[in-house]
Amino acid sequence: MASAQNHVQYSSKIGIIGAGISGIATAKQLRHYDPLVFEATNSIGGVWKHCSFNSTKLQTPRCDFEFSDYPWPERDDASFPSHVELLDYLHGYAVHFDVLKYIKFNSKVVEIRHLGDRDTARVSDTAGEYGSLLKGHPVWEVAVETNQAIQWYGFELLVMCIGKFGDIPRMPAFPANKGEEIFGGKVLHSMDYSKLDKEAATELLEGKKVAIIGYRKSAIDLAVECAEANQGPNGQPCTMVIRTLHWTLPSYRIWGLPFFLFYSTRSSQFLHPRPNLGFLRTFLCSILSPMRKAISKFIESYLVWKLPLVKFGLKPDHPFEEDYASCQMAILPENFFSEAEKGNILFKRASKWWFWSGGIEFEDKSKLEADVVLLATGYDGKKKLQSILPKPFSSLLADSSGIMPLYRGTIHPLIPNMAFVGYIETVSNLQIAEIRCKWLARLADQKFKLPAVEKMLEQTTKEVEIMKQTTRFFKRHCISTFSINHSDEICEEMGWKSWRKNNWISEAFMPYSSQDYQEAKY
Repeated sequence: MASAQNHVQYSSKIGIIGAGISGIATAKQLRHYDPLVFEATNSIGGVWKHCSFNSTKLQTPRCDFEFSDYPWPERDDASFPSHVELLDYLHGYAVHFDVLKYIKFNSKVVEIRHLGDRDTARVSDTAGEYGSLLKGHPVWEVAVETNQAIQWYGFELLVMCIGKFGDIPRMPAFPANKGEEIFGGKVLHSMDYSKLDKEAATELLEGKKVAIIGYRKSAIDLAVECAEANQGPNGQPCTMVIRTLHWTLPSYRIWGLPFFLFYSTRSSQFLHPRPNLGFLRTFLCSILSPMRKAISKFIESYLVWKLPLVKFGLKPDHPFEEDYASCQMAILPENFFSEAEKGNILFKRASKWWFWSGGIEFEDKSKLEADVVLLATGYDGKKKLQSILPKPFSSLLADSSGIMPLYRGTIHPLIPNMAFVGYIETVSNLQIAEIRCKWLARLADQKFKLPAVEKMLEQTTKEVEIMKQTTRFFKRHCISTFSINHSDEICEEMGWKSWRKNNWISEAFMPYSSQDYQEAKY
């Protein structure tokens, strides 16, 4: 994309791309720099605004998904908030902290350029220092499209908050002449479905034979919406086509006990491997591994008793712990299995499938008739980043494991003066995003320094190895089994400490909270 250098504006030290949860949290923590936030759409909220269905709800209780300095109204309400309620909460946060003034809406970033020749040096030099985030001069130039006009901006620090979900759907590949072009019905990715209003969604599903590809949260919500649209005399069942089964929860109680006791306290996470353990702790973790397996079996026994998993062939072969460790468990809508019992939701296990004129064909040569095929196949977050980052940085986004090596979940050691927020998952993404944003703000303020590039890469490698030990689904890049330790290390690097960490015995069974670190500076 051609542009004249004299058209570049340098109006702020910091640029932020994206105004979802991570974007507004970053803007709030860096507001003393008057950042510019570029949002491609006309509203904040990210995937909660643009990739949610009518039935989409938060997967965690309100009190476990809130900013430390902005509590939910009626935060003790036990129900899961709808995506509309969550958007209201985010908007209230943005208004309360006057974040909206930093956001340029309908402003899509179409290209990013790095200034100078440091890119080649950084790629090869893993033994050097990362350096300060703010150089006193622009390091990145960003091309922004607004109303079909392109404007370039220069920044010392660029923060990527466009997330892993949304924008670029992950689409299945098919053999020649077996793609959707030979199918006589409609094919939509869940992203496209989310853009339909309730009336249009009902019209698409009502009285139609629908196949839903997938078995994660989006697929489950789609199946329920399809079943609800087909309650009449002309209703048709929908069929979920499932390649990999995952564990699902009816609620956050297991045999009457709150779920947080099993994985979200210091005592429960003490049982799990995590980076930077000494010999004794590593030894203890090893001999306590049978207890971890017992906890996983305990939860599995409840789920098999509570839900008709065996009846419908939906009991996964892998332990529950692996789904928790990869952030893949889902809270079921209340009527999911009741609709399955009525025959409104059917299930088909298949590892490979393709289209035929009347629907879907499977590798065993069986066929499924369909009028509509909905692809709940996820998103390609790396491709989204690679499409705008320049070379050689775009090739560094994934290491040999296919994971983005982010130190403290935020800094890529080989990419200068750039941060990433919202790319490493845990059970409560909002809380961990807020802590990382606070860490990033203090790093920008030079309150502490980063380790050498080599040391940061060692840390990210350790985290990947822990994830590989814990779950076969490690490429999801989820740190849920050592999230408290992750937050502790971030806060200790900032010069903070956790009051719960220092009252370990009395607080060992309390759930983790972002308030743990609020009043505990050294």
